[in-house]
Amino acid sequence: MSTRILVVYYSATGNTAKLAAALAGGAAEAGAEVRLRTVAETAPAEAIASNPRWQAHVHSAPAVELATLDDLEWADGFAAGSPTRFGGPASQLKSYLDTTGGLWAKGRLVNKVATSFTTSSTAHGGLESTVLATNNIFYHWGAIVLPLGYTDPHLMESGNPYGGSFVSRKSAAPDETALRALHLQGNRLAQIAGYVAAGIRGG
Repeated sequence: MSTRILVVYYSATGNTAKLAAALAGGAAEAGAEVRLRTVAETAPAEAIASNPRWQAHVHSAPAVELATLDDLEWADGFAAGSPTRFGGPASQLKSYLDTTGGLWAKGRLVNKVATSFTTSSTAHGGLESTVLATNNIFYHWGAIVLPLGYTDPHLMESGNPYGGSFVSRKSAAPDETALRALHLQGNRLAQIAGYVAAGIRGG
């Protein structure tokens, strides 16, 4: 059975979506069956309209299915991505994660391999704290939290062992350094989730 990877993200202006796609590509390259999902936009229209890039992304982003709890139960491994919001994940992603209580109570999230990633507009805008805050949810699930680490020479350039990230200075789109790091993160997630799932299925 193929390793099953779920990548769930929230993206306001499209940068986190690009990181999510790179991570999904890395997992697929490792042979995983991948579901790429987003979450519902819940911000009020006036907030979206205040940022032209946010407005443009809402109107022109490619259609991506919304994540469900069934997607999460299906997955062997899980990646969650969000732009930083005051040092933590955006409420849109958090709202999805907050609906997982039923699965948690039944033990359906135990031993899933989980990792996270983020974007920010400033170098000290909460990249690490957002990844760590997202990971806190995984600890409660009993998931196996997977860091990106310095597991490949390329990651010495990206500089974030906690999880893939990108600083969008002057509204820049993710560069090749960041996209490669996310690709590696997806590849690592698929490999480690595969090992764990094989052990569980093999008894």
